[in-house]
Amino acid sequence: MTEPQTAPICLVENHNEQLLVNRKAMEILDDISEPVVVVAVVGLYRTGKSYLMNCLAGQNHGFPLGSTVQSETKGIWMWCVPHPTKPKHTLVLLDTEGLGDVEKGDPKNDSWIFALALLLSSTFIYNSMSTINHQALEQLHYVTELTQLIRVKSSPNCEGIKNSTEFVSFFPDFIWAVRDFMLELKLNGKDITQDEYLENALKLLPGNSPKKQASNLPRECIRQFFPNRKCFVFDRPTNDTEFLQKLETVSGDQLNPKFQEQTRAFISYVFTHAKIKTLRAGITVTGNRLGTLVMTYVDAIRSGAVPCLDDAVTILAQRENSAAVHKAAEHYSEQMGRQLKLPTDTLQELLDIHTACEKQALAVFMEHSFKDENQQFQKKLLATEVFQSYLKSQAAIESSILQADTALTAGEKAIAEERAQKEAAEKEQELLRQKNKETEQQLEAREKSHKENLEQLRTKLVQEREQLIKDQKMMLEKQLQEQKALLEQGFEKKAQEMNKQIELLKCGIEEMKRNSGSFIDTIIKGAASVLFAPLYLVAEGVKGFISLFK
Repeated sequence: MTEPQTAPICLVENHNEQLLVNRKAMEILDDISEPVVVVAVVGLYRTGKSYLMNCLAGQNHGFPLGSTVQSETKGIWMWCVPHPTKPKHTLVLLDTEGLGDVEKGDPKNDSWIFALALLLSSTFIYNSMSTINHQALEQLHYVTELTQLIRVKSSPNCEGIKNSTEFVSFFPDFIWAVRDFMLELKLNGKDITQDEYLENALKLLPGNSPKKQASNLPRECIRQFFPNRKCFVFDRPTNDTEFLQKLETVSGDQLNPKFQEQTRAFISYVFTHAKIKTLRAGITVTGNRLGTLVMTYVDAIRSGAVPCLDDAVTILAQRENSAAVHKAAEHYSEQMGRQLKLPTDTLQELLDIHTACEKQALAVFMEHSFKDENQQFQKKLLATEVFQSYLKSQAAIESSILQADTALTAGEKAIAEERAQKEAAEKEQELLRQKNKETEQQLEAREKSHKENLEQLRTKLVQEREQLIKDQKMMLEKQLQEQKALLEQGFEKKAQEMNKQIELLKCGIEEMKRNSGSFIDTIIKGAASVLFAPLYLVAEGVKGFISLFK
């Protein structure tokens, strides 16, 4: 990022239970072209969420902590800081308003805040107090509502989120932070880790009674939606009530040493393990892309619709691909300006420079584009008006060349009139041979350009296909782990119910592997017919430019 953000700013405002995007916050995100690691925290109000966020920002103040029973944070607040362990990455911290605030009128508002934090983050922290027990899981009922709050596919007829393993690939890693933890980490007389404490709390309760099923629902949702889970427990920061009310002004050495140690472990883990925010097929989210996602999701909520992950990616792709065309065209013009010295001695020299610059520009487009359906943006990149923008900028040079050509042509005519008819005929034959040679050179350059476009497209498609298979394998691995855990806990019926989904994943992976080549060949074949025409126009444009030298 260009300038570090010195203080948090409200990203999504919550006015009268209506969500609004803060334009100033969007401007900050628009200036961030680096990949972002997005860490969001949610939880009941007055549980110390903001303190954790300030620690991650390397400050003891910033996000308002508050010292009363009234919730301080409203909406979603954002703090963008340089990532302390990942150079050229930005750490985006999202602090959300407290869930369950008694001053709120519509409880649905809490659900949307919860869902937004989930959709935007790559690491999702749930902050609670005392212990992970039945009451704590009941308070996390928002996770059971996600099936009504988010869609994966844009098609209204698609399967619900609960039955879609694709959902896992979109979700962030999950951290449960338990504050003011007073228990011993022991189970059946044996010491256990923090993670084992969480997993034990998430074990399903045996029995089929409605009460047991209701108790198991949040457990099932957490296990299904968050296969990557982590737990941290924190002692009480201090027993001094006065210190608790002004933690932002208390120095570290005044706090409980064990709490300090636990906080350092938490910070270290987040800095080391929190992932870059990505979308389908490994699409990296930058600050400006994150801003687009925020706008898309909030607009959907305000319109009464359900935020759709696929729709958000499509909207993002439209914006990013348009920008990619612009970047590539600018790169072409810049490189032509550097490498091309007019007039060139031969047509081949100009065509070689054009081909090299076009190849570089295409690489720029491929780097910054994604989900270019039917290569509509790649086609725009290769259309005559894009690449001819450089040639138009050379109007003055073209004019001078044309004037020199005119004078030369007049001189040749005067000489030709003095020569014998035989010499004129020989010259005409030589000019015809030269014209044929130039035509062949133009055709060769056109074919090279066509081949380069398809080769770079094929490389990108192979990479995307490999990433998709990798994502599917990851989901399969998590499904198998969950099935194994259910079997170990005695839930054979639930484990068997997962067989169908597991088999579908296995078959899907094998089919993708088996048909990967033919799938890509089909796209390449379609792209060839789409892209060939504009390539011809580019060659014709270059041909017209060359004619100025005749």
